[in-house]
Amino acid sequence: MTQYLKRPENLLLAMAFIMPLVFSIWMVLLNNFVIEKAAFTGTEIGILQSLREIPGFLAFTTVYLLLFISEQRLAILALAVTCIGVAMTGLFPSTTGLYLTTILMSVGFHYFETVNQSLTLQWVNKDKTAHFLGKMLSVKSVGSLLAFSSVWLLMEQLSWSYQSTYLFFGIVALIFTIALACLFPYFPPKVEQHKKLILRKKYWLFYALTFFSGARRQIFVVFAGFLMVEKFGYSVAEISALFTVNYIFNWLFAAKIGKLIGKIGERKTLVFEYVGLFILFISYGLVENSQLAAALYIIDHLFFALAIAIKTYFQKIAQPEDIAASAGVSFSINHIAAVVIPALLGMVWIVNSSWVFYVGAGFAFCSLILSMLIPCNPMQGIELRQKEKLLLAAKA
Repeated sequence: MTQYLKRPENLLLAMAFIMPLVFSIWMVLLNNFVIEKAAFTGTEIGILQSLREIPGFLAFTTVYLLLFISEQRLAILALAVTCIGVAMTGLFPSTTGLYLTTILMSVGFHYFETVNQSLTLQWVNKDKTAHFLGKMLSVKSVGSLLAFSSVWLLMEQLSWSYQSTYLFFGIVALIFTIALACLFPYFPPKVEQHKKLILRKKYWLFYALTFFSGARRQIFVVFAGFLMVEKFGYSVAEISALFTVNYIFNWLFAAKIGKLIGKIGERKTLVFEYVGLFILFISYGLVENSQLAAALYIIDHLFFALAIAIKTYFQKIAQPEDIAASAGVSFSINHIAAVVIPALLGMVWIVNSSWVFYVGAGFAFCSLILSMLIPCNPMQGIELRQKEKLLLAAKA
């Protein structure tokens, strides 16, 4: 046990288990909770999701907090705030109450994800990062599976209320978080990180890929799930079953996908992902069968593992001391679209829900074009395919 606690990778994996354990409860219950208890329409859910993404947009401020607190301790604190926000969600079943508890939960969630990404890219060796990120996805899936199976047991079999379920999981996850803070030692950084904003021209492709990744994510997180409930009438148990299938696949295959990305490279991985997503979003817009919609939802989720390639691409091209500051900037860029898109597309949804997914297909197409600019072997100084070709031509 002592040896386990001495490895920073194990702290990352432990936190990777706790976050989805608590966040998955918030997510899987949300659509049914807001419709049944607060009479939400597409407009209110769009506003709520936009509010949820504002802390993500402000993630660049993480670098200023690092002037006062270490990244490791900030990650633990942010995880605790997330747990408190989830625990409080069921206590305020009104439009205003849900907006406020969502913001609290989201502050913790986004600061945690920002710092967690930074620590991972700093603590894990480049040649092992893709596999480790896949392993981390597998661990996250175990946490999510535990959450979803518990929702089915507690709410369907034991008739627990939304309030009790949110409160129980928020408190349990908070206890786990406090235990991590007490058990793991402090791990000093390998390279001293910049304590100021870093926005470099040479990272522009990473920023662009990150922006469209955030836009694509909103279509899935906000509207694909809402489609299942509003259009096809899925219950809490059925939504939980969908999430369960998704995370079983991640649990079984995410680490292997990460290892595969390490072998075939970021360029091929992302081209494949975005071609698939373009087809998926068009299919979402056309689907009229509930079972086919569920199949699309599961396939869509599987593509999330491939986004590991964006992180490993950045790790390979970045200066080591830029990672912490760049993590905050990238999360903010990721959430520029996320703050605006849910509210705007929520209004589009009322007119025609299919149009929302056609917009998603447009995002996927833009990402596909950008992914073709990635070098086959990215590294510091070789951020673009064009630079790689020039280098190869010079060697020839």
